[in-house]
Amino acid sequence: MNTLSKYIDHTLLKATATKFDIIQLCDEAKKYHFFSVCVNSCYVALAKEQLKGTDIKICSVIGFPLGAMSTPAKVFEAKSALKDGADEIDMVINIGLLKSKDFDAVWKDIESVKSIMPNNVLKVILETCYLEEIEIIKASELAIQSGADFVKTSTGFGIGGATKEDVKIMVSVCKKCIKIKASGGIKDTKTAMEYINLGVDRIGTSSGIDIVEGTTNSKSNY
Repeated sequence: MNTLSKYIDHTLLKATATKFDIIQLCDEAKKYHFFSVCVNSCYVALAKEQLKGTDIKICSVIGFPLGAMSTPAKVFEAKSALKDGADEIDMVINIGLLKSKDFDAVWKDIESVKSIMPNNVLKVILETCYLEEIEIIKASELAIQSGADFVKTSTGFGIGGATKEDVKIMVSVCKKCIKIKASGGIKDTKTAMEYINLGVDRIGTSSGIDIVEGTTNSKSNY
């Protein structure tokens, strides 16, 4: 098994993704032994059925991709995804509230989701393309304070994806007390290895096959 495979959340989040596409995603995950598949919450049950009998995890995005819905809405979506079989939740931080410096609200937003899933992995998407350095630092600190398991760079649907500079900031704040997931624009083996060498524990990408096979794909931003 390619050792890169264990870092990869094999991802399909585009609005046009069909049931057939999700089944194909799961088949690819089984073939390449990816750590997980990452899907929108409506497809968690389908992915669970397709991956029955494997050790591949199911990751669902919550509050995706804007992060601007109410906390109760995020909690409800997370509960539904967990009930359908999600092992991990990737939730988008409330970027507007962070920029408003309403840090209590941001903290409570994350904590409210984590409180319903004490035994499941929660990754908090910062959407770093919209944040200044001090905001990345603060958002990472809030995720740690809220009990999250990972901080994650991007949705892949913003104006930019992961950057090495942003990951270095996240690493400097997190200091091994919380893990880091890089996502958005990671499409080849060289780039994936650069992030892993910086200290990233997981990579979110729709180009997982290209990464493990050493080929190149320019089709997707995720």
